[in-house]
Amino acid sequence: MSSPQQIAADTVVGIHYTLTLDSGAQVDSSVGGEPLLYLHGHGNIVPGLEAELTSHKVGDRVMVTVPPAKGYGERQPNATQAVPRHAFPPGETPRPGMQFGIRDEDGDVVPVWVAKVTKDEIVLDFNHPLAGENLHFEVEVVSIRGATQEELRHGHPHGPHGHDLH
Repeated sequence: MSSPQQIAADTVVGIHYTLTLDSGAQVDSSVGGEPLLYLHGHGNIVPGLEAELTSHKVGDRVMVTVPPAKGYGERQPNATQAVPRHAFPPGETPRPGMQFGIRDEDGDVVPVWVAKVTKDEIVLDFNHPLAGENLHFEVEVVSIRGATQEELRHGHPHGPHGHDLH
């Protein structure tokens, strides 16, 4: 079976990327390390970047600016909640920036971040830390291959030894 020539739905794509904000601050980068692998069309990366990468080929270099609406959403000022410190397990030391998962009324896990810690309470923020930010990506497409049936069922790529990537 030959490898796909361009990025399309149900392909596993390897990219090197650098992510910066409007301020010029670098948030993340895969350059100098392993490429990021994702399953195209399955929501593994922010929607705005995924859409812009469709149809690109190995070797393509792309600069993409993703607005909040197509990234991590607009910042919701009322999406915080203070909880008593004793609500955290003993020995747990929450620090600003830490991420936790909490269960909502439907039993789904919702990500939250610690915004503030005081003596008596922890303020949780339901906004992603990059909500409200324009995301500037410099991307190089380094690999494209068809996804396996198992990867399609799971909705993400697997590493060379099976289920070792998430």
